[in-house]
Amino acid sequence: MSNETSSPAREREAGPESNGTPSSNSTPADNAVSKETRRRVIAASFIGNFVEWFDYAVYGYLAVTIASVFFPESNPQTGLLLTFALFAISFLVRPLGGFVWGHIGDKVGRRTALSLSILIMSGATFCIALIPGYGTIGIWAPILLLVIRVIQGFSASGEYAGASAFLVEYAPANKRGLYAAVVPASTAAGLLLGSLIAGLLTTLLAADAMQSWGWRLPFLLAAPMGLIGRYIRTKLEDTPVFRDLEAQDHAAKAPVSSLFRNHWRQLLQAVGAVLLNAVGFYVILSYMPTYLSSELGLGETESFLATTIALVTYIGFIFLTGMLSDRYGRKKVLITASVAFIVLTVPAFALLGTGNFLVIVLIQILLGAMLTLNDGTLPSFLAEMFPTRVRYSGFAVSFNLSNALFGGTAPFMATLLIAATANDLAPAWYLVAAAVVSLIAVALSRETCKEPLRHE
Repeated sequence: MSNETSSPAREREAGPESNGTPSSNSTPADNAVSKETRRRVIAASFIGNFVEWFDYAVYGYLAVTIASVFFPESNPQTGLLLTFALFAISFLVRPLGGFVWGHIGDKVGRRTALSLSILIMSGATFCIALIPGYGTIGIWAPILLLVIRVIQGFSASGEYAGASAFLVEYAPANKRGLYAAVVPASTAAGLLLGSLIAGLLTTLLAADAMQSWGWRLPFLLAAPMGLIGRYIRTKLEDTPVFRDLEAQDHAAKAPVSSLFRNHWRQLLQAVGAVLLNAVGFYVILSYMPTYLSSELGLGETESFLATTIALVTYIGFIFLTGMLSDRYGRKKVLITASVAFIVLTVPAFALLGTGNFLVIVLIQILLGAMLTLNDGTLPSFLAEMFPTRVRYSGFAVSFNLSNALFGGTAPFMATLLIAATANDLAPAWYLVAAAVVSLIAVALSRETCKEPLRHE
């Protein structure tokens, strides 16, 4: 980045917030990074999560079709449970991926980890489109689907954490929340495109065509998107704070070991803080179309449309939340999110049962807005919680452990709880329990938004 730091004068002019008056908690790195570099960092961070969640959206929204392709001999509810079980099992490998990608990201570099993870992830997603159905190769069809989803889970486990750390370490000190909000925004954008494509295919194609080849089309898009993302990432330098650690030979030799030895309290708090996000995200944004159509009897097209409208508003709320967390603090916004879920989730789900389309859309927008208070704040909160030497590892391990135990299993648990209790509100109570745990974890943590990033 020598061409961007050639003179003190240029350094002073480069930061978007500088104008001669840097923020009170700014660092020299704030002014040493050009606007163009930060734009490329945003694009590089955006596309990886976009591809990952585009895949998860398509898988979730086409779950009924996928179940009929890979589990045709089961009854519809059993086939759906098995499809979501594969979704959940792929998350069990995420903690292992968190250890591996955290180690690479903290020892070798953030850019290296992110460039490799997007290549593996997009390649695995592409391969889903190539798997023959149960009618062609029998039991090998769901086995191959499971293997590929495990590979996806492993590779994707470094994306959210790495992109968040990358953005926070490149961001101006007083805009870390806003910059980090790009990560959940990219997630929602991937879900939005997945929702649109799934809805379009479901509307335009007959059921036979959809089951035969239509469901495969969205997964084929992963390859070109992944290659574009990798290209953008390889053209960037690593973050200024990580390069400083390398220059001083202070990069962690065993970051995961250091994390558990010296930062275990922050790790436990982070796992608890992620819980609401893990359950809420998958229930509200991934499982919801299936819940509306399979449990409440809403038409599939109406379910897709309601979720799509909610996702559009969700993306806007995400950036607003990032700005709010920069102004008022991460803890206040996260606590507000937990309290809102504890108080409003059950009544909101009860109103979904009215079957009125306008009411369903408004409730989904409300639930999405509540989730953005958590989702838009969590990336900067977790990144700031850990020092630079173990930031990638701390974020990746805590985020993926909580998601493996409670996030990936959320659609399965929601379906199972409804079947076991015969109560359509069971997913809502599951969300309330997650919100209580996150509230306690966040309340016990420290506020970091006004402090410089820790480098010890």
